[in-house]
Amino acid sequence: MSKPITILAIESSCDETAASVIIDGQIHSNFIANQLVHEKYGGVVPELASRAHMENIVPVVEASLIKAFPNLTHTERLATLDAIAFTQAPGLIGSLLVGAQFAKSLALSLNKPLIAVHHMQAHVLANLIDAPRPEFPFLCLTVSGGHTQIVLCASPSDLTIIGQTIDDAAGEAFDKISKLLGLPYPGGPVLDKLAQEGNPKAFEFAKPMVPDLNYSFSGLKTSVLYFLQKQEPGFIEANLNDLCASVQSTIVEILLYKLKKAIQQTGIKHVCIAGGVSANSGVRNGIESLGQKLGIKTYLPAFQYCTDNAAMIAITAHYKYINQAFEPLSTSAHARSDW
Repeated sequence: MSKPITILAIESSCDETAASVIIDGQIHSNFIANQLVHEKYGGVVPELASRAHMENIVPVVEASLIKAFPNLTHTERLATLDAIAFTQAPGLIGSLLVGAQFAKSLALSLNKPLIAVHHMQAHVLANLIDAPRPEFPFLCLTVSGGHTQIVLCASPSDLTIIGQTIDDAAGEAFDKISKLLGLPYPGGPVLDKLAQEGNPKAFEFAKPMVPDLNYSFSGLKTSVLYFLQKQEPGFIEANLNDLCASVQSTIVEILLYKLKKAIQQTGIKHVCIAGGVSANSGVRNGIESLGQKLGIKTYLPAFQYCTDNAAMIAITAHYKYINQAFEPLSTSAHARSDW
């Protein structure tokens, strides 16, 4: 009987320090340390994020190893590992460097292979963590604060972007419009909660349409800004729920319009969502409704795998390990990266 493949994965691309242990494709631990320091600034401060990663990475990795191997000593836990994985790109370079240097140092000291993972590919493959899992090929609408993409997945190692935003991401639109409405950071989840109490047809905003399967959200932000500037004092407070519902409905409609086109063009019958915005109730309900209308199967990742986490790095690393896709210790992190 062959030894199970055991990998420690580290995620540090933005403001969450995370570690996960995967054994033969099954997640055995997934720890995340959030950074509350950014709330008073209304967004992530890169320098503060890097410092927090340096403080959090050792205890987070230790907690993940203890959860996965509660009956082993520290030395035995490390000896069990077959590889060390980390997020290589994209993200905040200072944050990425903390995770990359930690992973490289650990791989060197243990003489274990190093696996570099693309953050956005990992978001897509998070759909393979739990059952039911989509069948290949499948489409994935990946929506986060920095990216909005439609990805065609032929296999765990064959992912192709067939549509993406040409300017702002949907998650950025949620956050920036939330700020216009006076909501606290991060505004997306707050807007989602308020939207559930409002009328999604109360106000109409611009729905920018660009060629092919691509997206654009900068026009929507401008549309909301100009609309609010024309209103009387107190308008936002009096209509907050309806404003949130109308904004959310507009973003979801834009996302699903292009996803529907992608489904029709490719003929693919299995569709997923991924990324931080995939936790949004409007997006989740919208894709399920679309699936029912088109007669296709839709898959929603567990909430813990929507936002940045190390389990998605681990599942991606698992498939890379099978393909022996290792990196030399000279490899480095990158703020931006193509697939």
